[in-house]
Amino acid sequence: VQLQASGGGLVQAGGSLRLSCAASGLTFSSYKMDWFRQTPGKAREFVARISWSGGLTQYADSVKGRFTISRDNAKNTVYLQMDRLKTEDTGVYYCAADQEGDYTYEYWGQGTQVTVSS
Repeated sequence: VQLQASGGGLVQAGGSLRLSCAASGLTFSSYKMDWFRQTPGKAREFVARISWSGGLTQYADSVKGRFTISRDNAKNTVYLQMDRLKTEDTGVYYCAADQEGDYTYEYWGQGTQVTVSS
């Protein structure tokens, strides 16, 4: 099983990035998918969640209204569209797969760096 996160980079505050997480080796539609982020010295922070079919989403208050999570089960990929980025959005972003929907994660991606400059 592999979760391959990509799409990170350097962007100015106010800009946008779209992260992707491509899954292989698992039945993708059987997993809720989450995005987390982490900055040095801080605990990993929940960012967004999407249900198995994509019909339900959940966001951290800090990103609500700016980030959008989506998924394409035909492509085994989950996305995170990040708009109106702030410097505090800087961090390594990870995708994670949760089969039971109980916030325990069977698989994690390797992370992609997002840096927002002022």
